[in-house]
Amino acid sequence: MMAIGLVSLAVMSCGANHMGSPGKKDQQSGSGDHYEKVGLASYYARKFHGRRTASGERYDEKKLTAAHPHLPFGTQVTVVNLKNGRSVTVRVNDRGPFKKRRIIDVSYSAARQLGMLREGVVRVKVTAMQ
Repeated sequence: MMAIGLVSLAVMSCGANHMGSPGKKDQQSGSGDHYEKVGLASYYARKFHGRRTASGERYDEKKLTAAHPHLPFGTQVTVVNLKNGRSVTVRVNDRGPFKKRRIIDVSYSAARQLGMLREGVVRVKVTAMQ
């Protein structure tokens, strides 16, 4: 009976950290799954409006959504533009970005709120509580 309990505990703990081990700028706290990372953000070109995302929903440039490599779909993420201090909260509904050093792609609407339309790519801090 005790062996079954230990096996159950081991199986449950294997799935507890689904985000992998944190790198230098990935941080997770012990209480809950906190994610924080600093890197580059870009935004979706307007031509992607209406196309399907990895989650199956259609991309809507007017909604506050984002693509992230591994955070679960539906995760609320705060993105802060480190150059101007502007921030926005977006919902992860797609996978990406697929360019080196980029950590998130945000929707056109989110990019407008972040003040990054002119630059296209900006340095940001991404924070999520799961």
